[in-house]
Amino acid sequence: MIAILAQFKLKPEKQAEAEAALAEMVAAVEANEPGATLYIAHRSQKDPTLITFFEAYADGDAFTAHTQTPHMANLQRALAEMADLSTVRIERLERIAGFTR
Repeated sequence: MIAILAQFKLKPEKQAEAEAALAEMVAAVEANEPGATLYIAHRSQKDPTLITFFEAYADGDAFTAHTQTPHMANLQRALAEMADLSTVRIERLERIAGFTR
């Protein structure tokens, strides 16, 4: 399993528009990427412009496929307009303990 934590801040004036784009992205991943086993966007309760994605993929091939989809390219273009790109943080995680149900 491949686990990813991705965070970035939205431009406040673009927040609603960006959240709609994020919802479209989640729907596209769910519909088109069977190797994506978890793909959830969260908004911080303290800072509503801070978005955190929890992502999990069945394997490296599923993650690579995700990065090459048209919907990922579309989201990257949208976020270039709607997010503060200096805040982007993407981290690949290694599981040391835990479970899924």
